[in-house]
Amino acid sequence: MSTDSDMPLSAHLLELRKRLLRFIIVLGIAFVAGMPFNEYIYTYLSNPLMASLPTDGKLIATQVTSPVLVPIKTTFYAALLFCMPVFFIELWGFLKPGLYAHEKKLALPIIISTTILFFAGVCFGFYVATPVIFNFIHAFSPNNILIMTDIGNYLSFMLKLLFAFGIAFEMPVIVNLLVRTGTISKARLRELRPYLIVLFFVIGMLLTPPDMFSQLFLALPMWLLFELGLLLSKEKI
Repeated sequence: MSTDSDMPLSAHLLELRKRLLRFIIVLGIAFVAGMPFNEYIYTYLSNPLMASLPTDGKLIATQVTSPVLVPIKTTFYAALLFCMPVFFIELWGFLKPGLYAHEKKLALPIIISTTILFFAGVCFGFYVATPVIFNFIHAFSPNNILIMTDIGNYLSFMLKLLFAFGIAFEMPVIVNLLVRTGTISKARLRELRPYLIVLFFVIGMLLTPPDMFSQLFLALPMWLLFELGLLLSKEKI
């Protein structure tokens, strides 16, 4: 193991602070760069909902400052999403000194796969899951209800859903790391499969809106990606 693992706690905390500060600076730059486009960013984010609304459906603002603050918040979270690869790189850089040499070789594949899977999850949530969820909700809404969603509530809904999908799609990386590092064997994961499937549905229930379709759209990909990670993972020799 690297001698860096013998560093005192204060040195680890200083290293963590340095990497967090670096990430915050990059995030700040991305946020400032996106500010001129905040209206366009929010409009784009609202497309899945607007496409499912009837012709008289609208987004509304129930608070005085919402028309200004919500697009700004949207821009910030878009910048955070854009900077997630930097976050993964800094996180791995912080953990890397405490790993064995053969574990460090996994750095580049893990960073690449983690980034790709995260954005794949976000894209799946935005382009596949949310349109189906909104169409289902509005299809079963009574005809005498005029749908006018608050822009702040919509932003919170979308952020929770998209980041949940992004994290859920990391399942193959998590399984691969657990198996490769010898934390748990593939045989043991197969034995735990029924309990893990129940866990995926519980996670889907906790991280998505309280409707069956949202939970299924999160839980089923997690299950399939778990199986993919189990299939592709190699046990520690």
